[in-house]
Amino acid sequence: MRKRNRALVIDAVRRAGQPSRTEIAGMTGLSHSTISAIAAVLIEEGTMREAGTGEPGAARRGRPQVAIALNSKAASVVCLYLSFNNLSAALVDYCGQVIDTRTTRISTLTVDRDALVQAAITAVREIARDHPAFMRIVFAVQGITDSAGRELQWSPITPHRNLPLGPALEKAFGVPVTVQNDCNMIAVALRWLNPERYGDNFVAILLSQGIGMGLMVDGRLFTGTRSSGGEFGHMVYRPGGALCRCGNRGCIEAYAGNYAIWRRAHGRSAQERPVDDIEAEEMRKLAEQARREEGLARQAFREAGEALGFGIGNLFALIDPAPVAIVGQGTAAFDILEPELRRALSETAGGRQAGEVTFETQPNARPFIQHGSAMTALTALDRDIFGPGLPASTAARNASRSAAGKSARPKQAEPETSS
Repeated sequence: MRKRNRALVIDAVRRAGQPSRTEIAGMTGLSHSTISAIAAVLIEEGTMREAGTGEPGAARRGRPQVAIALNSKAASVVCLYLSFNNLSAALVDYCGQVIDTRTTRISTLTVDRDALVQAAITAVREIARDHPAFMRIVFAVQGITDSAGRELQWSPITPHRNLPLGPALEKAFGVPVTVQNDCNMIAVALRWLNPERYGDNFVAILLSQGIGMGLMVDGRLFTGTRSSGGEFGHMVYRPGGALCRCGNRGCIEAYAGNYAIWRRAHGRSAQERPVDDIEAEEMRKLAEQARREEGLARQAFREAGEALGFGIGNLFALIDPAPVAIVGQGTAAFDILEPELRRALSETAGGRQAGEVTFETQPNARPFIQHGSAMTALTALDRDIFGPGLPASTAARNASRSAAGKSARPKQAEPETSS
């Protein structure tokens, strides 16, 4: 019961920011005396701090109450993100604030297997050089991960399969590592940032060079039993149709991804090998052309909207209509996509209430991926360390000793490989 109550208080403070004890009582149902006792212990341990009566979250009426906040220095985590030709790293404190970010250019399609894993190890070592006591790593990737969050199984941005990123990083730094699909991290971020709209059931669709999805069902992130699941972009839209980056034909992505729209707008064959990447400026020009006149560009965006609409409608036939977030570079042309998307959606069993389905667009996916990764790491610390009652100072010392010990022995930092 003590551990459960500690976890409730920590979760309430993380969600509210700087609540008073009265506000925590309203959120958790715990008594004031219980909250005061737990807060005193958490403050003594260094997990939390008193924020003062004048800071946001403190009671505004009656006798001033002291707000409680998480202690930013209690812990830090590292968030990695592997995207096309980029490996980014962020160091985040216990309050979720970014301490530092760095990005490394890497040729993801040509770098060899061991060098890719070693690049991830190097990125962590450099971002945490001045903060060696980080306590967890979350690695977001473009592609399919295993359900246990240990490896990158497949990605369109690298030819390598079953990359053991989790075990390699754990061996190098001695802290828990979770490997996650980037779209799943977008869904996690949306739920934290806007819980009123993105509550128990919603869909997050990444619209960019590729098409991805994060799906929240009954308040839980949907994943498969073997993989990260949710490969919306690779649902078949037209059997035997356009060539997709995954090697199959007729996928939604093969009509709605940037490369697919570019291919169609330039009159290229639908069976032509997808271009590795399309610059944002090129897509902007195609969208302007589609708005200006009838022609291949407009047809390309219409086909993309139709593919998305039928895909969403088929999904809604299974889970019922839910709020949809469209995230990524492709949202710049959503005004062109939406009419065909809604028309196609209305023709499906799941789109019978298509007019009530709401779409919200966010043009930049990267901040959501980073925030979702950070919250995944931090809530894991809440659950596994601070909730059960391990003092922050002890946990940090253990992480620091482990990381320092691994770094001191170069041979142990070599990445693991699998056949």
